[in-house]
Amino acid sequence: MNAVAPVSLEGDDQEITTATTRLTSSHQHAANGHTAVNVANGHSAITVVSDDEQSPSSEGNPVANALTNAYCDSVEKLPQVIEVSGRSRDGGPGSVMLGGKVWFVKDGCGVTCAVFTYLLVLYAEFVVMGVILFPSNSLVYSIINAVIFNFFAFLAVASHVKAMLTDPGAVPKGNATKEYIEGLGLKPGQVVYKCSKCSSIKPERAHHCSVCRRCIRKMDHHCPWVNNCVGEGNQKFFVLFTMYIAIISLHALIMAGIKFFGCMDSQWEAECSRFSPPATIIMMIFLVFEGLLFAIFTAVMCGTQLHGICNDETGIEQLKKESPSWEKKGKWMSIKAVFGHDFSLAWFSPFNQPDINSGKSPPYLYHV
Repeated sequence: MNAVAPVSLEGDDQEITTATTRLTSSHQHAANGHTAVNVANGHSAITVVSDDEQSPSSEGNPVANALTNAYCDSVEKLPQVIEVSGRSRDGGPGSVMLGGKVWFVKDGCGVTCAVFTYLLVLYAEFVVMGVILFPSNSLVYSIINAVIFNFFAFLAVASHVKAMLTDPGAVPKGNATKEYIEGLGLKPGQVVYKCSKCSSIKPERAHHCSVCRRCIRKMDHHCPWVNNCVGEGNQKFFVLFTMYIAIISLHALIMAGIKFFGCMDSQWEAECSRFSPPATIIMMIFLVFEGLLFAIFTAVMCGTQLHGICNDETGIEQLKKESPSWEKKGKWMSIKAVFGHDFSLAWFSPFNQPDINSGKSPPYLYHV
């Protein structure tokens, strides 16, 4: 039976480690951009030892404190996460589709970007349906393209809603307690970290988001366009959102080009558009600009996400050039880890929740 030394869990980021011998030399360990200084450096620590062992003491060290304080900047007046009724399995906010808590980030910039996204989709819908496709010389052509465009537009909006309202993998707040740590059953050679900003134990590859004010598992980045972090729980929906936006943008560009040259050939006859030629041209110019901008942006973003997934690296890990302390998966296994199961049409559905717990390593463990 292991015992936990009675050391306070308050203050700077802390390393919680297990050991069978005392550390006698200066040692630092960096994980996920998080600076941790071992007990011998005077960093606050809790050491789990056997009953017949003594707990190491914690001594003050200005160098260690400076390193820790430099990393743990104060967080003031940041947006907060709204958690509506219900409770998920781990006590944190859960997916709205599962009947748990509704995850929503109360951030002015993010809400504005999300609303703007819906307005852009509505504008594209108006121009495609009211200017480009109807009226048309070919009813079959208009109906087919209308069905295709609206189908992918619906999937894009649904993917956006899911990416915005799905828990990205938030770590439960305030779980860095002595009782919880004792229940983890840590073994010698394993170490876990406490985040000083949200008082939670940080799993491996988790990072703290200053907007969500939570540590997010496998956090890739915080995206204001979906008003949420992109992490372990909602990366599939973000990839689908960028893919479907790229598809409808490209489709709109093709239809706009066909419409414009068709109207030029017919000398802008009455059947060409229910609006005047100048109004039609202006609306189509804005649609082309929107389509070009978001086709390029979302295609690049989707490609970047898929590249990171295949390499089993998040955007933050690539940016910080972190050396992987975890065992990297192969490309196919990494893709299945994000989309949840073997290949099927459900991969492309924003209404299918992937099983992100499939094949995961034990949480909260760092090997030293």
